[in-house]
Amino acid sequence: MEDIKDILIIGGGINGTGIARDAAGRGLSVVLCEQGDLAGATSSSSTKMIHGGLRYLEYYEFKLVCEALAERERLLHIAPHLVRPLRLILPHIPDMRPAWMIRLGLWLYDHIGGKSSLPRSGGIKLEDCVEARTLRTPKGKAFGYSDGWSDDARIVVANAMDARDRGASIAPRTKVQSCTREGYHWLVHAKTENGQQQVWRARALVNAAGPWVADMDDCTGAKTVAGMTLVKGSHIIVPKLFDGERGFLFQNTDRRVLFALPYHGEFTLFGTTDTPFEGDAYAAKLDDGEREYLLEALNRFFDTAIEAGDIHYSYAGVRALFGDPETSASELTREYQLVLSDTEDGAPVLTVLGGKITTFRALAEKTMDMLGPRLGNDAPHWTGTTALPGGDFPQGDLQAFERATQKQYPFLPPAMCQRLCRAYGSKVTDVLGDAKNLGDLGQHFGAGLYTAELNYLKAKEWAMSADDVLWRRTKLGLFMSKVEREALEKAF
Repeated sequence: MEDIKDILIIGGGINGTGIARDAAGRGLSVVLCEQGDLAGATSSSSTKMIHGGLRYLEYYEFKLVCEALAERERLLHIAPHLVRPLRLILPHIPDMRPAWMIRLGLWLYDHIGGKSSLPRSGGIKLEDCVEARTLRTPKGKAFGYSDGWSDDARIVVANAMDARDRGASIAPRTKVQSCTREGYHWLVHAKTENGQQQVWRARALVNAAGPWVADMDDCTGAKTVAGMTLVKGSHIIVPKLFDGERGFLFQNTDRRVLFALPYHGEFTLFGTTDTPFEGDAYAAKLDDGEREYLLEALNRFFDTAIEAGDIHYSYAGVRALFGDPETSASELTREYQLVLSDTEDGAPVLTVLGGKITTFRALAEKTMDMLGPRLGNDAPHWTGTTALPGGDFPQGDLQAFERATQKQYPFLPPAMCQRLCRAYGSKVTDVLGDAKNLGDLGQHFGAGLYTAELNYLKAKEWAMSADDVLWRRTKLGLFMSKVEREALEKAF
């Protein structure tokens, strides 16, 4: 049996890894258990945005939007390779929302989050936008505003890496089976994917299990989960629909909003849905109703004829949201709640309810502010100004860093150099080492993936399967053939 840990965290999504990073950086001993791959469910299935949530203003969620916008600014600075500015176009549909309402909302969006490095909103004409040329209505009034694009799964892995580097034990593919409070400690039994039993003792538990939070609530006996609703959000990836670097926010006829975003050069990402979900979150996928909903909307906005057979890839993620279960899924709050089941004479458990990827860092900080006093720890805040792994290149200037890397490794195809810089940041040299040509990188599996990168992902980022590499650590599954993907599977 291992020494007693300060904290054991259940869940290796964005909230769990964020908490692990914060706690380890405060000098606490930490172990994190994740039943699957890091970011293996909800945290790799987002709309890939770091944003305040413009539409939440309509539901008077000012506190949530304010915090999310402040966090957007922080993440742009501590992870400039994984979070980048994105300009969005909002075509105006007078029958949906009046122009004054949108202007007011955008003015608030520009100001309530505090100082921002991003350009402010303003009115534009669609006919002046290269992106709008393929719209069904390519002329008329529109608005432009700023938000952030993110590589969601890589943010999760970056937090886990930083936690590990600060002393945390990260245990993916390790499912917690039982939690028993024994006075001032928790006794936790878990089993790895290959059947190995693991046992830990911890002074405190954190339940950050996302869609499985209720299962773990039963396991810990905390009895804190009430009013939780599982909501599925699905996205489709189709061949590139428009030129330019800006994305779109569309107002749909059901008053929901839908994003159309440039995606890895050759594609457009479109979504999301909000539908109630029951069952195993790992089995969530785009269903027929969602497919019809998204295609109908896409073809109404764009002058295209995209059909089901044109969908290159789709994915779905399940979010655990709290609120009145009678409320429509799209109106349920994305605010989070932290519930500390505290006892004077026993070990505490803190349950994380709700949340969104943008606010993970603030959530983690508040979690540790709540748990710290129980653990005799009063270390100061630190995560808001300390770069995530790979984000420490000069001035956070990504383009300058890409140019310097291209000069250092002149044999790299420019697109590959850009991809590697945006995935690994300053750790790109750990991937490429002293390579002088492509041959030095080893076997080419396809789409610019070589043995050198694969070995790095296995050794440093817990990649244990082809899917871990193709759909989470990278998105190269979009570009590989079936034969190439099968060849990669044989490398594990």
